[in-house]
Amino acid sequence: MMDTKHIGIFVGSLRKESFSRKVAEEIISLEPPTFKFKIISIGQLPLYNQDFDDHDQVPESYISFRKEVDQLDGVIFVTPEYNRGLPAVLKNAIDVASRPAGKNVWTKKPSAVISNSPGMLGAFGANHQLRQSLTSVNIYTMQQPEIYLSQISKAFDESGKIDDRTTDYLKKFINAYVDWFNKF
Repeated sequence: MMDTKHIGIFVGSLRKESFSRKVAEEIISLEPPTFKFKIISIGQLPLYNQDFDDHDQVPESYISFRKEVDQLDGVIFVTPEYNRGLPAVLKNAIDVASRPAGKNVWTKKPSAVISNSPGMLGAFGANHQLRQSLTSVNIYTMQQPEIYLSQISKAFDESGKIDDRTTDYLKKFINAYVDWFNKF
């Protein structure tokens, strides 16, 4: 019997009806056997301040978040793009779990990135900016397939259900991620 692999999904938008959250929920509905996907909350984290670690004033939210990330076997990031870049809430989560120096809990986790945008570029800028940060914290990021969901608002019907074309695309992504993950 194979052990269940726990994969954290980090959503780069705090908006209740965010497209990123809906994509993450669709990914969860498609999780393969022996994998457990879960959205990890990041909105409760105060902005990273090294003084918290240096002066033993670490917020409880940092402590529990770092522990939760440490226990994950892998990670998936689903992000929109804000002003051609990475949303601050997602960058903050990466910073919080990579500190203090020498205690990075992201290291060597297999990861993948999905970006999305109502525009035509599919959050290309955020996707690549995120990948730069992931390299810095020693996360192994899947190179292919690259996923840029452009015109994401058109991927949902009136009831909020994601269309078959996008679901099929996400299934291929998940299969590629599982193959990538199993190489480690």
